[in-house]
Amino acid sequence: MYNVFKPEQPVGLMDFVKAAKSCVSEVDPAGLLRLKQDKPDLLIVDVRESSEHEQGHIEGAHLVPRGIIEAAADPAYPNHDPVLAGARGRPVVAYCATGGRSAMAAAVLQMMGFGEVYSLVGGYSGWAQAGHPVVHEARFV
Repeated sequence: MYNVFKPEQPVGLMDFVKAAKSCVSEVDPAGLLRLKQDKPDLLIVDVRESSEHEQGHIEGAHLVPRGIIEAAADPAYPNHDPVLAGARGRPVVAYCATGGRSAMAAAVLQMMGFGEVYSLVGGYSGWAQAGHPVVHEARFV
């Protein structure tokens, strides 16, 4: 049996992405549009960094960077994210820039008990390239 904590050979980022994609459901931009229409309680989670989110994001997306997804989703953790931690019974779509981080985030959320989780194929780049609406926030620095 393969032990993910002590692999026989060193693994790289794409090995993690491939493993995550093998166990999560993916949705393309058109599918996300359908989910937004069919599931009014859908939570869209942007797992990119805040600087990426500020440069443009899907309307209504909730920012939870990939680096803190486990803590944010755990209601027992003192500094959890109430929106994400409270969404176990809701459909969730995670997205990042191109689909790798969101696949890993979706896999983690599944392991943490989220029942209906998807990763957006192509991420924000695919969404924007398909001509779907994006939100750009003004930065006051």
